[in-house]
Amino acid sequence: MTKDEVRSHLERNGYAVSEESRLGNDTGWQIRLKSGQIVNIFDKGTFNVQGKNPEIVRKLMGELGAGSSGEPPQPSVSRDVFVVYGHDTVARDQLEAMLRRWKLNPLLLDQLPSEGQTLIEKLEKHQNRAAFAVVLATPDDEGHKAGHPEEKAFRARQNVVLELGMMLAILGRPRVAILLKDQQKMERPSDIQGLIYIPFKDEVKDAGPLLAKEMSSQGISIDVRDL
Repeated sequence: MTKDEVRSHLERNGYAVSEESRLGNDTGWQIRLKSGQIVNIFDKGTFNVQGKNPEIVRKLMGELGAGSSGEPPQPSVSRDVFVVYGHDTVARDQLEAMLRRWKLNPLLLDQLPSEGQTLIEKLEKHQNRAAFAVVLATPDDEGHKAGHPEEKAFRARQNVVLELGMMLAILGRPRVAILLKDQQKMERPSDIQGLIYIPFKDEVKDAGPLLAKEMSSQGISIDVRDL
C-alpha cells in the first residue's frame, strides 16, 4: 500500500483531499480530507484513521486491502439511515416503511429527542450513528429567479436543501442518495456534480431497486427478497 494508492482510492469514492504531507517523525504520510478525516499511512505498512466520522474511511481502507492497521477490529457497517424530507408525509411514510422492510433503522431528525437542541446540534450529536442518508426531494415549494416569473418551477423545501448539504459534509457524496419526485417538474436542489439522484413518479418503492444498489455498494447489505 502506497500513499498514492490510498489517495486514488479515496478520491474514486468521492472524498476530496485538502492536504497531503510527510508525518513529522518521518515515518509515513498524512492525508487530510475535506470531510474531516485524517489518514496516516506508515512506511512499515500499517495505517490509522482519525478525525471526524472515521469509521467509513476505515472501511474504505480495508477494501483497498491495506493490511493490518494496528487498530482493533472495526464493527460492521451501521444499519442506521438518516432520512431528510419536506412536506410530503406520504412519501416519507413510504420511505420509512421500505427501509424498515430492508431491516434498516430510519433516523428522522424531527423524531429524535430534542433535549433543547437546535437541528444542527441534534445532527452533530447523532452524526456518527448512520452510514447513509436518503433525502426526499419533493415539489413542496415554488420559486423563480427575481424578475423572471416565467421560469417558475417546483423546488424542495429550504430545510431539505440545508440538511442535504449537512449530510454531504458528514457522510460524503457516495453515501447520500436524493430521491427526486416527478423530476420533469422539479428543479434539482443542487448542481453539484456526482450527486446520486434517483427519480420516482408517485410511489417511493419505484426508486427502491436503485437505492438498494447504491446502499449495497457502500457495504450496507440488503436481502433481495425484501425488495
